[in-house]
Amino acid sequence: MKHYKLDSEEEQILNDIESGKFVSVDNLKDVKREAQEAAKNTMEKNKNINIRLSYKDIQRLKIKAMENGIPYQTLVASILHQYANDRIEARL
Repeated sequence: MKHYKLDSEEEQILNDIESGKFVSVDNLKDVKREAQEAAKNTMEKNKNINIRLSYKDIQRLKIKAMENGIPYQTLVASILHQYANDRIEARL
């Protein structure tokens, strides 16, 4: 049997399962389907948005993207992703 190093949250979950604190829900199929759908929607990159940016901002983004060797839309998506995940802060 393989042994895995569990973090504290995983250890707590395992302890709760072993002690009988976790019980199955009546509508397990529905809950499982909803969780799978949420996970799928989180991973998909199929939502398009339209935003208005100044010409100067777009040109600056394109320059920065070229300096990094990536398309400017990829750069914009990366910046938005980092902000949405609290990796960078807005300075207004």
